[in-house]
Amino acid sequence: MNAESILAQLKSLGKDSYKSVLLKHGIPEPVFGVKIEELKKIQKKIKVDYQLALDLYDTGVYDAMYLAGLIADDSQMTKQDLKKWVKNAGCPAIAEYTVPWVTSQGNFGHGLALEWIDSKAELVAAAGWTTLSCLVALVDDEDLDIPELKQLLARVGTTIHEQPNRVRHVMNGFVISVGSYVAELTDLALATGAKVGAVSVNMGDTACKVPNISEYIGKVRARGSIGKKRKTVKC
Repeated sequence: MNAESILAQLKSLGKDSYKSVLLKHGIPEPVFGVKIEELKKIQKKIKVDYQLALDLYDTGVYDAMYLAGLIADDSQMTKQDLKKWVKNAGCPAIAEYTVPWVTSQGNFGHGLALEWIDSKAELVAAAGWTTLSCLVALVDDEDLDIPELKQLLARVGTTIHEQPNRVRHVMNGFVISVGSYVAELTDLALATGAKVGAVSVNMGDTACKVPNISEYIGKVRARGSIGKKRKTVKC
């Protein structure tokens, strides 16, 4: 398989009804409207392919870019690759899912995340905060920098309402991730959530809502899942 043949396959799998949903969620053209379940069937055949992932991402077609994240060989991705991906993300879905997935499961997640959260480019900063969220879900607590996470929670608590739209959304998610995956910091995350309160995010022409930090972490605690790590953040 090469990028050209896969692109033709994706085009044939596209559905106008699903494309309409994606467009409402801020996905820009070009997009075919391929459902994730179909992308995962292709992923199952390919498994992992570093160069093919790069080629698919470079097409600029949303469906191909999403698939690129699923099949990327995270350990082979260079800093240059990842910086190119975040620069060309083009929409929240790629910046907040595909790029952070691959970055967090590779070799440069922590450093790039800290670099990106200081960016003045909204989607780059959003990718940085989401990468941090992915890292706390993946990395054992003893290997996390707890003092640094405390500082980041404090930063969210004092600056979230001043941030651009998508950055507010992912900062909110970062607090939820820390509270859900780092048992030592659950109470601090809840306190941060109480300080932050309701977070206003323009979700476009969708029914999506911003989760309440305290309520979300409370549900994770109620089902006994606080501190349970994930093997992968890709989905």
